[in-house]
Amino acid sequence: MSETLDARRKRLKYRSSYTGTKETDVMLGGFANRHLADLDEAQLDRYEHLLEIDDPRLYKWISGREPAPEEYDTDVLRMIQNFKPNA
Repeated sequence: MSETLDARRKRLKYRSSYTGTKETDVMLGGFANRHLADLDEAQLDRYEHLLEIDDPRLYKWISGREPAPEEYDTDVLRMIQNFKPNA
C-alpha cells in the first residue's frame, strides 16, 4: 500500500527538522511547518528531491551563495529561498 499524503507530509516535516546541520534544520523545519500542508503532490516530489542533497550544498542554494543546478532550481526552492523563519 502506498503512503498517504498526510503520512508523507508528516515524514517530510520530520526529515526537514533533522537534516544534519542547525542552519538547514531551522530553515527547512520552519518552512515545512508553515508550508508543507499547502504543497501539492508534484511540489512535494520536488521538495523531497531537494532533501536528498547534502546539507552544506543545499544551504548554499537556499542562501543564494551558489546557484542551484537547473534540475533543482524549481518553484519549491524559490519558496524556500523567500521563506523567513522568524517572520
